Amino acid sequence: MIRVGMGYDVHQLVEGRDLWMGGIKLEHTMGLLGHSDADVLIHAICDAILGAANMRDIGYHFPDTSAETDGMDSKIILKKTIELIASKGYRLGNIDATICAEKPKMNPHIPEMQQCMAQVIGCEPDQISIKATTTEKLGFTGRQEGISAYAVALIEKI
Repeated sequence: MIRVGMGYDVHQLVEGRDLWMGGIKLEHTMGLLGHSDADVLIHAICDAILGAANMRDIGYHFPDTSAETDGMDSKIILKKTIELIASKGYRLGNIDATICAEKPKMNPHIPEMQQCMAQVIGCEPDQISIKATTTEKLGFTGRQEGISAYAVALIEKI
């Protein structure tokens, strides 16, 4: 049996924070505001994976009201998400994700993001498709007020 889930996340860009995307730190003048490290790509991917397994969302499993998740590395959230679906007898098939940001340019970092997340998940980098786009200077991402990400994940019963 195979199942599909969809995820979305958005965080505001602010000064004084590091910018984490796909588990790697990017050089940028601003970072994303959030309870954890605010890695929108990993958060969208986790929501897609959890949705595919009908296990709610990352806010349910990793609440932003918890001291335990304050400042948490999103790679830990990703690893625990994979463990959660494994407890129901599922494994990841593949991920297809899109990052929406004006700056910094994401494309040069995509192979490193794929490699990083594949190591965390325990899969092949080829199972993680990441694309990047701008919003042609429209909306909050176009004004560089935030970054968003969309993801779809396929999981399969082991």
